[in-house]
Amino acid sequence: MRFTLPFPFPVLFYPCMPRPWISFINTEAPAAGDDALASFDAYVAWLELAEMLDAERGVSLRRRAVLQPAGATAALLDARRMRAALRALAERGAATDKSRSLALAEINRVLGRSAGMRRIEQLDDGRFVRSFVAAGDAFAGLLIPLVESATDSLVRGELGRVRWCANPRCHRVFFDASRNGRRRWCDMKTCGNRAKAARHRRREKRS
Repeated sequence: MRFTLPFPFPVLFYPCMPRPWISFINTEAPAAGDDALASFDAYVAWLELAEMLDAERGVSLRRRAVLQPAGATAALLDARRMRAALRALAERGAATDKSRSLALAEINRVLGRSAGMRRIEQLDDGRFVRSFVAAGDAFAGLLIPLVESATDSLVRGELGRVRWCANPRCHRVFFDASRNGRRRWCDMKTCGNRAKAARHRRREKRS
């Protein structure tokens, strides 16, 4: 499933529900130089697309960002900092204590400073989602749904199923929900099919 975000460059959004923290890691493509968190407005747009922020709150946050640009910039930098910690957790967390400790410190830092109201809401299509409405600082609660998603995966012991796509040109992380735990590609329709096509071309050259 692909969406084009309203940025100066096209960014592919691959939802990983109910694990949005993995989708959050995939907002950056370091090799291509693409970043879905290029600006605060882009950050809000991604949260809306990921259904962690409704349109009304999105409009309110954009207005507040105009009035409080320093606060919006701090929130954006905080999001990038958390993404880096979660990326390290996904890449090395199952194998190294250091990556887990650093990620836990970041998660607890965000959870510890956020005050507000947790709610469950029903979307127009009938689905239910959790939401967090921050008390006081409007920017403070933006990361809460993401860090709670990462917390859920840690508590459920899912870290060993979080892995990088086997395509060396792909930056994406995915959750392997397969029965045998041997999934290699973030998406069979893209990276998986490309790998199959490459193997086929190599066989044809040898024959």
